[in-house]
Amino acid sequence: MVNESKRKLRGGGLFAEERRQRILSAVESRQRATVEALAAQFKVSPVTIRTDLVWLERQGLIRRTHGGAVPADPGRVDPAFAAREGAQRAEKERIGAAAAALVQDGDTIGLDASTTALHLARNLRGKREITVVTNGLRVAQEIAQQPGLTVMLLGGLIRPEAMSVVGSWGEAVLDRINIGKVFVGARGFTLAEGLTDVDGEEVRLKQALVAVAHEVVAVIDQTKWGQVGFATFCALERIQRIITVRAAPTRLVQQARRRGLTVTLV
Repeated sequence: MVNESKRKLRGGGLFAEERRQRILSAVESRQRATVEALAAQFKVSPVTIRTDLVWLERQGLIRRTHGGAVPADPGRVDPAFAAREGAQRAEKERIGAAAAALVQDGDTIGLDASTTALHLARNLRGKREITVVTNGLRVAQEIAQQPGLTVMLLGGLIRPEAMSVVGSWGEAVLDRINIGKVFVGARGFTLAEGLTDVDGEEVRLKQALVAVAHEVVAVIDQTKWGQVGFATFCALERIQRIITVRAAPTRLVQQARRRGLTVTLV
C-alpha cells in the first residue's frame, strides 16, 4: 500500500498507466505535444514524460519526435486494445512470465490474442525452436522479432479492437496441426461455465485452439474469477492449469483445486 501511494504521488496524482493513457489522448487530440507541455500538464518531470513516451512508442501508440511526440502511423494499435493492455499490467506481466516458464525448447504452443498472451510472448526471448500458433496480431509481431522462434498467424478477418484475426480460415488450419500447450485468456471464469468470452467470433477461434491442444492453460488475473462472458469456449474439464495472481478470490481458487485443477499463484 505504501509503495502504491508513493508511486501515485510521484506521478502527479496518477498511476503510470493512467498518466500514459491521458498522454496518448493528449497527443492524439492535439496531433503534436511537447515534453515540456506534457510535464506541466501532468505535474511530473520531463524525465518521467520521456520515459512514458518511450513506453508508448514501444507499444506502437505514438511516434517520438525531437522534443515531443506525434500520433503513430495509421497502422498503430487500436486504443481499445491499448486500454486493455494497460489494465492490471503488473499482474499480467507476472502471469506471462510464469506461463513462459512452462514452455520448453522445441515446443509448439498456441496463444490467443489476449493482452496476457502478449506478455507471455515477450517472455519467450532466449528460447529456441519454438513454434507459436496465434490469431493475435500483436503476439505475432512480438514473436516475429525474436530469433529462434517461428510464428504461424492464423488467417481470417481482422478485428481491430482486439488486434486479432478470426474466421473459419484459421479454424481450418488448426485441424491440420498439433499443439502441445495452448495458453488462453478469458473475460470470465467460473466452475459452472468454464472459460468464457464476449465476442462470438473470438469464442469460435478459441474453441478451435482448445480442441487441438494436448494441454490447456488459462492465464487470467483476479478480475476474471467469478465472471461470465457471452459464451463458453473451454469447459472446466478441458482445463489442466490456471495461472493467476495471489489476489484471486481465495474461496474460488480453493474450489477450483478441489475440482482437480492445478492453480499457480504468482
